[in-house]
Amino acid sequence: MIMYYNESTIIYYNGEFRKATEAKGNLYDQTLHYGYGVFEGIRAYHTEKCVRIFKAKEHFDRMQFSCEAIGIPYPYNNEELVAISYEVLERNKFKNAYLRPLVTCTPNMNLTRGKGSQLLIAAWEWGAYLGEKLLRLKTSSYRRINPSSFVVAAKVSGHYVNSIMASQEAKDAGFDEALLLDIDGFVAEGPGANIFIQQDG
Repeated sequence: MIMYYNESTIIYYNGEFRKATEAKGNLYDQTLHYGYGVFEGIRAYHTEKCVRIFKAKEHFDRMQFSCEAIGIPYPYNNEELVAISYEVLERNKFKNAYLRPLVTCTPNMNLTRGKGSQLLIAAWEWGAYLGEKLLRLKTSSYRRINPSSFVVAAKVSGHYVNSIMASQEAKDAGFDEALLLDIDGFVAEGPGANIFIQQDG
């Protein structure tokens, strides 16, 4: 089982580095209640010379796009966020790790846009996501969310309930992971991964 944090884990939250055990969220924000938040999943790898974050700037650019697409304020500088992410890794002495930037909303229980946002960058050590073995996939009974129903290019927290349902259905049936089809029955994606096909190779 993955340990996400312990007594010494350092995160970045609302402009400060602090212990994960001391961070406090608000129980009345729209991210908690409605899934109205944006996140990224970024891998960091130990190389021969140093720890490198894979496509760090591109991930934060996408996070900015996602926030702007659904109307969450984004007053952050992406180059600064890249530097902060490296510092999170350094303070925790992580080498092969997963970074989780998350933008949440300030308190608001109405179904309208909040006036502000809050930023978290956490990290934990994590090896290969699905391992190195061949996977057994189950075609899910759940379909990928229709692009006409939502901004599917945005990495929005609430969108991932669809992925959780598909993944759990597959695992409960004895498979390693799910394969989601789109509304027309074409292959769309995995719950947490893209699909690539090698042809004539």
